[in-house]
Amino acid sequence: MISAWECFHFATLELVRSTPIKQRLICAYRRHLASLTESDIPSEVRECYGQVMRSLCGVTPLRGEDAVVASVRKMSNQEADDCAAHIVEIFGMMCKTHHSVSRTTSVVQLHSVECSSEEFAVPALAASN
Repeated sequence: MISAWECFHFATLELVRSTPIKQRLICAYRRHLASLTESDIPSEVRECYGQVMRSLCGVTPLRGEDAVVASVRKMSNQEADDCAAHIVEIFGMMCKTHHSVSRTTSVVQLHSVECSSEEFAVPALAASN
């Protein structure tokens, strides 16, 4: 199963393509964000995520289109830019969380904390001729 972090990573990559911003938003949502549920999202970014989802799915569609197409069609280019920026910001916040969690779980203790300094002393070498 793909994680929420990976979904946002792929959505962010979708947003940097050279197609028009509205197309990129629709593709990012359909291909990478539509399958996510709020419970998949870390609590630190749920509010921002909910805001993005409301802006991407909040408009009642016309016949032959879905809510995402209708919502993005109604956006100005500036609103579409802002929505894309929010997705990238969410990914950035998730990266910080992902990075700090992986760093704390990968600590390896190399020696006992109670070791005395004598245990680490280098023995003197005697030269013989």
